[in-house]
Amino acid sequence: MLSRFSAFSRAALVLGLAGAAASPGAAQPVATPVQAASPGSGLQIQWEVRNRFRLFREERDFLLHAEALRSATVLASEQALGVQSDGRGWARNVVGRLCIDPTGRVNEPCTRDNVKESYLTPTEHPVTVRLTGAIPVGATCAWSFDDGEGPPRSSTLDCAEPINLRVHYGGPTQVAVEVSSGADPALRVTETIEVRDIFIAGLGDSIASGEGNPDKPIALSDEGFCFRSYLGGVQGQYYRPSRAGYKGGRACEAPETLQVWQRQSAQWLNPACHRSLYSYQTRTALALAARFPHLAVTYLPLACTGATISEGLFGSQRARECVITKSGAKCEGNVNAQLAELREALSAAKRRQPNRTLDLVLLSVGANDINFSGMVADVIVDNATERTLFKRSGVIASLDDSRAALQRELPQGFARLREALKPLLGGDLSRVVYTAYGNPALAGGAPCPGGPAGFDIHPAFNADPARLARVVDFVQSEFLPQLKNLAQCSGGVLCRDPVADRMTFVDRHQSAFAQHGFCARSANDPEFDRQCFSPRGDSFDPDIVSAASQPMACGIGASNYRPYLPRARWVRDANDSYFSAMTYPQGLPSSQQPTDIHDATWGVLSAVYGGAVHPSAEGHAAMADAALPAAASVLGLQSGGPEVVQEPLPPPTMVPGSAN
Repeated sequence: MLSRFSAFSRAALVLGLAGAAASPGAAQPVATPVQAASPGSGLQIQWEVRNRFRLFREERDFLLHAEALRSATVLASEQALGVQSDGRGWARNVVGRLCIDPTGRVNEPCTRDNVKESYLTPTEHPVTVRLTGAIPVGATCAWSFDDGEGPPRSSTLDCAEPINLRVHYGGPTQVAVEVSSGADPALRVTETIEVRDIFIAGLGDSIASGEGNPDKPIALSDEGFCFRSYLGGVQGQYYRPSRAGYKGGRACEAPETLQVWQRQSAQWLNPACHRSLYSYQTRTALALAARFPHLAVTYLPLACTGATISEGLFGSQRARECVITKSGAKCEGNVNAQLAELREALSAAKRRQPNRTLDLVLLSVGANDINFSGMVADVIVDNATERTLFKRSGVIASLDDSRAALQRELPQGFARLREALKPLLGGDLSRVVYTAYGNPALAGGAPCPGGPAGFDIHPAFNADPARLARVVDFVQSEFLPQLKNLAQCSGGVLCRDPVADRMTFVDRHQSAFAQHGFCARSANDPEFDRQCFSPRGDSFDPDIVSAASQPMACGIGASNYRPYLPRARWVRDANDSYFSAMTYPQGLPSSQQPTDIHDATWGVLSAVYGGAVHPSAEGHAAMADAALPAAASVLGLQSGGPEVVQEPLPPPTMVPGSAN
């Protein structure tokens, strides 16, 4: 029976005996000689923060990534997790277990691993401590933990067992262990535990938010769903895959309400901004936590799809989608300005912990300021009717308009943004890690050839080769270089203090993106992609009778598409956007909501609104690999970091008197 005693029971027994020995009249034990362990003994105390990516409420979610990231890049870990999840994505199981709710509100307190914690201002952190080295078989360890806040906590147990406890945040905890084995003198080993909690904020636009990668992607039906085009009549109807579980009318003559349709929507970390756990900002923060075991990472995602510097960072913007609940949809209408949200969070944190600071800002912004989506629309909308309508409504933008905005409005916006970020970061803008965009239309180092491939989800789409080539050249030779100048106060960009105003700039991923644009294809792509997404642009059955039951020309059900399997393209095309998200602009005012979900406008938006021409999860992982060394350098962390011990642990051994 003694061998079945829990570690907690043994520790309590030892503590009880120690108390009895100290009582008046009791026989005093013979003192065991204790000596400091010599460096040659190899005995060391190792410790690590448990569940140290604090956005995750459950440690199992963090351990999934810590294991995947062991000696691997973020990209390699994403690819492995994609295969492990059969392409359905790891985030689908995690998105409901976070310390931030779908409306973007921080849960204060947040219950993490059954313990209530303040998310923004933690007062303690869970750690695992273990003795390593040449531990004698059967040796006993007498542990002591002293944080200066009261009497030291102590426990005695087998040296082979790790010990879990919570340590005070804001100061050191002194650890000592006496290792006893037989008649040999006990050896004493000491260490200091001091957790560094890093506060990181993510700001910016759709590239920063993770657009194109819903945490729980849409489930597709093998049957068809009818959309109208602007041509009208039967000739203006076409069928595309429907949503799995949708029981409403699928024919254009059988209108149905949005409320019925949206019950099967894709799910996002934050629907109003299409924030995703796959975003490079989240993956960078998560990788920092995984690589550095003495850190805890408190991460605040604020980036929002559609954001510009003016409307998004400084001012509010329209919400993308509604939060879908069991009782219906909750629509916010507008999303608060990101800088205002960050200031409010910092003020709340400083009220409780005056020394709490913002350690790092991850930032990507500027594409919407030059109306990049308007240039994309100009490239892919080919039908004359749609082009005329979209030009009138401002959906299509000219390259000249974008060039003018790049030269005038964007520099002014960056200057204003610098002045707003300075006081939040103690005047040190090097702690802003600006990660540039990758060119989305390069493959094999050359511009994509254009054509309908990847965009035939809508009959009016066809990437015009000439317009595409002009945009690719503009992005490569003008837009991306100007972003670097703006971030680094170079190339004629004037800054008040050229040294202090320089952001940390990241673009090392751009060479990789040049091989993986939206037109990239490989013999190793998923089987569904190779068989069903036609390079000729005829992926869908044009016959509305047969397409109603099977819209894919390949004859394979759309339910076989897997958005998170590895593939050559790291940029979502319009087909990917529809098959992954199939998103409608539910956050628009009711006056702008069509009454019929077969509407022609929604046929267009469902193909692009969920992330067309945005990085896939692999693309975001590659961006995180580029941003990670820069972030670690800014934070003063060694690039490799201590080895992370992540083997499965036995049931937690509690220090008497501590909470877990």
